[in-house]
Amino acid sequence: MCLSGIIIHSLLTPTDEDRYPMTKTPIFPILLSTAEPFFFPGQGVNAHIGCLVQHGFTGTPKEMRWLGEYLNGRGYTVCGMRLTGHATQPEDMIRSRWRDWLASVEDGYHLLRSSCEQVFLLGLSMGGVLSLTAASYLPVAGVVALSTPYKLPDDPRLPYLKILSKIRPYMPKSKRPGEGWFGDAWKQHVAYPANPVRSIAELNELLGVMRRALPQIRVPVLLISSRDDHYIVENSMEMIYADLTTPDKEKIWIEGSGHVITEEPKREFVFEKAAEFIARVAARL
Repeated sequence: MCLSGIIIHSLLTPTDEDRYPMTKTPIFPILLSTAEPFFFPGQGVNAHIGCLVQHGFTGTPKEMRWLGEYLNGRGYTVCGMRLTGHATQPEDMIRSRWRDWLASVEDGYHLLRSSCEQVFLLGLSMGGVLSLTAASYLPVAGVVALSTPYKLPDDPRLPYLKILSKIRPYMPKSKRPGEGWFGDAWKQHVAYPANPVRSIAELNELLGVMRRALPQIRVPVLLISSRDDHYIVENSMEMIYADLTTPDKEKIWIEGSGHVITEEPKREFVFEKAAEFIARVAARL
């Protein structure tokens, strides 16, 4: 090719900087402030036991940090993963799929297994859905599922969400700031301000995967939910409990907290019950 041809070719051919503008002018930080993933090495006799604490739909690792700090205070090794597409910008969540979220949980599991003999999965809301699903095929020690939905509310639009998302990418969250929360917990909560419609479709598919997985779980399971949680379908915990076939299953109802029970007034009680469950199961391993 002659020199003029090379020049024309270079002008017409997009470079990596043209394709990916962020390589030209990086924008930092990418993660939302205080929403970073975390890893707390364990100490003492419990250091060989890992706890993966997983946040929920549109949420961030921050909503699990207090639980992680509590468990680490008991000597456990703790990891709080960031689900794909979360804690950055809502557009990133739209591009992610439920398999990506499950892969994030698997990443956290394998990170902990690199230094721990046993791993417990603890998840809030969709984090609980992912933890239960993963427990059906990963060799985990046990599961603690908090405020975990069984299904989405019945809605004739559910089968068409993927199409509707092209017309309306986002839906406002049903509660105003502070509404449905107990105390001032909502003031420090970090999450996306709206629900990506395409991601709701992914959550709906994931819930179907979880329901099929529940009878396959063979490890101990602890379920904790609040009677004052109006974000998920009523009696979700009862329906999950009924589908579990593991002989070691327990359910605990609390009051005085809403959906994000890891940040609300009864959190210390929730943390204590989770720690008691882990200690009881780990003692038998």
